[in-house]
Amino acid sequence: MRTTSAVLLFATLLSACADRVPLETTSNLTVVSESGVLPAPTRNDLVAADRPSLIGPLDTIKVDVFNVPDLEREMQVDASGRISMPLVGTIKASGSTAEELSSAIAAALRGRYVRDPQVTVNITSSVSQVVTIDGQVVEPGLYPVTNQMTLMRAIASAKGMSEFARQDDVVILRTVNNQKMAGLYNVAAIRRGAYDDPQVYANDVIVVGDSPQRRLFRDVASVAPILAAPLIAILQN
Repeated sequence: MRTTSAVLLFATLLSACADRVPLETTSNLTVVSESGVLPAPTRNDLVAADRPSLIGPLDTIKVDVFNVPDLEREMQVDASGRISMPLVGTIKASGSTAEELSSAIAAALRGRYVRDPQVTVNITSSVSQVVTIDGQVVEPGLYPVTNQMTLMRAIASAKGMSEFARQDDVVILRTVNNQKMAGLYNVAAIRRGAYDDPQVYANDVIVVGDSPQRRLFRDVASVAPILAAPLIAILQN
């Protein structure tokens, strides 16, 4: 009798955990169902007008110093965010705009080497455009976006889903024409080929949902493995 009561209590808790509030379309958010198509962002969506373009690690920049051709060069920012130039030495570039880095290089040259240095910095190649991957993945964080990035590849970049991930509760948040949108996806269905693996773009935010049922099952199984055994089928369905 005690075992039966415990099983019923556990099943009740599972059903309670299953009740989650789904995303709904509002005046500020358009929700696209998992079988729908989340539109690609426009060119303006990929460029944040109110945020300056910052130099990042591994970006390639071109430095021109007017009338000093020996100092003109193209270089890659190293993984620590620094560059090295003759006469200037090592200088931090990551986190600066092109204009700020120009000023820093000019300040290092001024007086000692060049009377009135006029420095121009241009970002010729950027790998610092990223997608944010959050929620129940092994390594949440910011990941570089390539032109072949998809939802499955993005999750793989984050070392896959964690133990408590909910495969049918994956959201891509995106801004399209200044409108916030959310695409709902089922990773298990994508793996089965039910629909295409959606494209992922710079500035997207991917959130992998959490499964309270799995957390509860682990907690119960750790203290009462015999009791939890009959409930494995519930979690697998």
